[in-house]
Amino acid sequence: MTSPTDLDLLRELEPVAAANIDRHLGLAAEWMPHEYVPWSLGRDFDTLPWEPEQSALSDVAQIAFEVNLLTEDNLPSYHREIASAYGRDGAWGTWVGRWTAEEGRHAIAMRDYLMVTRGVDPVALERGRMHQMELGYDSGNKSPLRVMAYVTIQELATRISHRNTGRFTQEPVAEKLLARIAADENLHMIFYRNLVTAALELAPDQTVLAIRDEVLNFDMPGTGILDFKSKARQIADAGIYNLRVHHDEVVTPVLRQWQFFALEGLGGEAEQARAEVASFLEGLDAFATLQEEKRAARAARATSELAAQA
Repeated sequence: MTSPTDLDLLRELEPVAAANIDRHLGLAAEWMPHEYVPWSLGRDFDTLPWEPEQSALSDVAQIAFEVNLLTEDNLPSYHREIASAYGRDGAWGTWVGRWTAEEGRHAIAMRDYLMVTRGVDPVALERGRMHQMELGYDSGNKSPLRVMAYVTIQELATRISHRNTGRFTQEPVAEKLLARIAADENLHMIFYRNLVTAALELAPDQTVLAIRDEVLNFDMPGTGILDFKSKARQIADAGIYNLRVHHDEVVTPVLRQWQFFALEGLGGEAEQARAEVASFLEGLDAFATLQEEKRAARAARATSELAAQA
């Protein structure tokens, strides 16, 4: 039996997309970015230049907030990617436009908050934005199925990163803003997750292969951020987003929702792909445990050194 083409799948899935757009619009709350920014704290930078002590955020909270914002900044690239994968007609085009409009609020509100509260170095942030947007984002011409699988994982990861960053700031206004953004990301994740669920019914083998490819090769779209590895390490050490979070709160629950390991009637290639995912999850779990042990050892050494200096 011939596998359906990408165009066939998009046509078959369009009614599912339309139904989930209706579902999304029924749940999505209208919110105004300006209502989440403490404007009364604003001061001109030309009369009062930024200094590190002006920020109410810890160093790690600043890094996490900055990484989250710079990840959101690449919206033009993301729009291009999903428009190329799904097209601009019918329900798919409606979703591309709605998603882009909702995502656009995130960077607006986050940047306004950071500028008004002097949360991060504005010059470094702008230079980081220029670098990130000039670099852009390229998914590598993924198939529509791979885009659906990737964005499901990515939106959930982004939701958790925003939510955990907000909590970590220990600053009520920042936490409220990032919780609001996280709620948007959750609805976006559900849209894509439901499409993958439908795709598993229409073309189970193809969809399993797409899921395998995205689980095994997943990278957040912010990996091009300047000094990303160092920043990601500090974010991981703080428990905001690390391998344990990725395994326990992102990949595992998504696969469970798709009943990935309970699917029946798969062909040989898809069965092999599923076995690869199972093996990958075991390795990810082991690496997450190792990462936790190393972090605990570093914390113990730091405590010992402070005690010795006392």
